[in-house]
Amino acid sequence: MATDARRAVEAVWRIESARLIAGLARMVRDVGLAEELAQDALVSALEQWPGTGIPRNPGAWLMTAAKNRAVDQIRRRRNYQRKLEQIGRDTARDHVPDASTGVGDIDDDLLRLVFTACHPVLSTEARVALTLRLLGGLTTGEIARAFLVPEATVAQRIVRAKKTLAKAGVPFEVPAEDERAARLASVLGVIYLIFNEGYSATAGDDWMRPALCEDALRLARVLAGLAPREPEVHGLVALLEIQASRSRARVGPNGEPVLLMEQNRARWDRLLIRRGLASLERAEALGGPAGPYALQAAIAACHARARTPEDTDWARIAALYEALALVAPSPVVELNHAVAIGMALGPAVALELVDELVDVPALKDYHLLPSVRGDLLAKLGRHAEARVEFERAAAMTRNGRERTLLLARAAACRPGPAGCQVQEPPV
Repeated sequence: MATDARRAVEAVWRIESARLIAGLARMVRDVGLAEELAQDALVSALEQWPGTGIPRNPGAWLMTAAKNRAVDQIRRRRNYQRKLEQIGRDTARDHVPDASTGVGDIDDDLLRLVFTACHPVLSTEARVALTLRLLGGLTTGEIARAFLVPEATVAQRIVRAKKTLAKAGVPFEVPAEDERAARLASVLGVIYLIFNEGYSATAGDDWMRPALCEDALRLARVLAGLAPREPEVHGLVALLEIQASRSRARVGPNGEPVLLMEQNRARWDRLLIRRGLASLERAEALGGPAGPYALQAAIAACHARARTPEDTDWARIAALYEALALVAPSPVVELNHAVAIGMALGPAVALELVDELVDVPALKDYHLLPSVRGDLLAKLGRHAEARVEFERAAAMTRNGRERTLLLARAAACRPGPAGCQVQEPPV
């Protein structure tokens, strides 16, 4: 019974923690304190539920317990009277999150929490850690394992992030209209970063970390529900849904990477593809010029619609990369554009484009540059040069699976017909 109750508490926590912290943060105007109060409520649940049984509405139970502790905290403060009156007003207006709760208030709280956790005053690493902790319900240990860093490092990041938010006086609110676009870009960027780390792990022995992809996709879906009129939010959801649809096909039976053109497309998740395409339609239906995420989703959709590698519309993908370079210029986009050009027009044209990027400082340590170059050289029959490039790429990557793949490609570079392999670009 105790074990069952503990599992129930953990499951409820994963589902309800973000709403709980968001609702408390609105009351106490302090994200750090809100999390402490929520954690206290969790401890109470762990102590009481094994004996009393799981309540009918666990989320409401946790919220009530946390609110009671919030009142106790505030009573001990010098501004007791002012805060108590504020809670009194909020309690009259707000709701415990049960079936009869007004969805709008909870959604507003969650949206405030998203914008607070991803505030630009925080470093990127801090935003990621705080978002996964507060919105994803992950423990410090889970975040540390996901990013292959010591648990103490993640704990420090989270503590410092809370202090920074408090010191900067970051208000717990949705930003005003004039700054919302920039702040939303920060939120989307954090979710995108979390997904990318799961989709192509930077370091370690695993090619993918699916749990991170799932967390990012879940956060993106929640955000789409909170901000349904933002086309880039739907663009990001579309991108992540479609990319996630390939997860099963991207890894072989022994964990080895399987490149895009070699994947068994029957293993692509058609449900996720349909969801992604529907999100892309929603983004496009909202009007306005396509943003970076909608454009990347459109590129992903080209792959998703191709039943075989030969059906891929590479000319369309190249055009979409050109559009992406206009709204989000970067040498990585230029490199991916060159890959698409190579598939549409041949490796010689693409190699000229890639060679223009060789001396770009931002790509100095980017292992996919020599990897792409090696692929194009191999297709042109310049095997010795290709081998050097694959070996250089292998020396640069920090991912063990990818290193093995690149070294195998280097070893395969010998005179004769070259294979047609496409190193899947990052999302």
